Amino acid sequence: MLELDSGLEFDVARDEELFAALPARPGVFSLEMAEAAARPYLARTADIRRAAERLLRPPEAASKRLNLRAVVARIRYRVTGSKFEQTFALYQNAREKLPQRYRDLLRLRRPALLKVNLRNEYPRCYVTRGLRADDGFYFGPFASRRAADAFAEGFLDLFKIRRCQIKIRRDPNYPGCIYSEMKMCLAPCFAGCTKQQYDEEAGRVLETLESTGASLKEQLEREREAASESLNFEQAAAIHKRLEKVSAALWGLPEIARRIDKIDAVILQRAAAEKSVIVFPVRAGILIEPIFLNFAEQSNQTRSVEAFLRHQLDPEAAEVKSDARTSEPAQPGSATGEEQENTLVPDAIPAPDPGQWRDRYGLRSAPAELSEYLSIIARWFYSKPREGEIFFRDKGWPYRRILRACSRLLQPSPAESAPGETPPAKT
Repeated sequence: MLELDSGLEFDVARDEELFAALPARPGVFSLEMAEAAARPYLARTADIRRAAERLLRPPEAASKRLNLRAVVARIRYRVTGSKFEQTFALYQNAREKLPQRYRDLLRLRRPALLKVNLRNEYPRCYVTRGLRADDGFYFGPFASRRAADAFAEGFLDLFKIRRCQIKIRRDPNYPGCIYSEMKMCLAPCFAGCTKQQYDEEAGRVLETLESTGASLKEQLEREREAASESLNFEQAAAIHKRLEKVSAALWGLPEIARRIDKIDAVILQRAAAEKSVIVFPVRAGILIEPIFLNFAEQSNQTRSVEAFLRHQLDPEAAEVKSDARTSEPAQPGSATGEEQENTLVPDAIPAPDPGQWRDRYGLRSAPAELSEYLSIIARWFYSKPREGEIFFRDKGWPYRRILRACSRLLQPSPAESAPGETPPAKT
């Protein structure tokens, strides 16, 4: 937990000494009250000293500004190096100190997601902000509900699963809807398809979302190539046109949008300490305890930063690699560098089995804080400008790219490189 690791006692008679001791840097602070039962005042700020002065200096006679000078006993604070660290530290401390109102304090809103309800006999895909362990397939997060709706509209045009919310009775006398009239739905409502045909189509939707479109593109490319080899150029042109439609539907899909329980990533931010980077690992959409990389100290260590990261992010793979190095010499032509990273953790995808959708795709575990973490991550990812960098784990961690990103983060910012130009601090 990113605790408020510094603190000072507040004495009205010696307030100037306290203000001088506080850092004029961004961070999170908590004003603890003299009464034990009173709730603390918790906030984030661009300048801890200025925020304390605003709240603890003697109030002006006609001012209506909040003043806590008469009730505060001490101040605790944490200096942060980035807005993301500031948000995460505020979230953790607010959740501990203010469990009833921390969501309102951070203005946490559940992220927009795509959901395929696998408990329905005829699943459909729709936008939702609800997230539960109900064996559903969840995909996202998106920047907003409008963005999710826009993607879903283009994506579902590639398939023929239903979009209606009615209960399917398979009644041949049912008139159907506009999508069935336009041949954009298999129309299970009036038995326009068999259950097996609908299952196969729904399976293609799930597989395409899980692979973020790669499986569908590869399938169409193989079909186009086969049609060209058999000199069926008309069919090849039709497949190429469909491939262009797929690319257009998937164009602009954000990198973070993927199966929720498969979001494994690291978020890199500049730390408050000099020559330091803080790494926020994300496992199955949940932020876990950050890793601090102090490059000034690491330069004096015998173990490299890459080895340290391997041990922290994937200790089992690091041990396997270490054992392999000590037991067998490297053979000529063996995979190294980025190639070896991608072979550490195989990720074989079994063939689709519509009868086992819930086992393969369903979300079975959704901690209460999962939607809150996704909200924090999505708010940072879609912010403009976005500070820091993010790297996803696909078949392995891209350690070399992570280290290069750390080097970029440690470069001085324009404000730091221009002496005498200090941007105004805001509380």
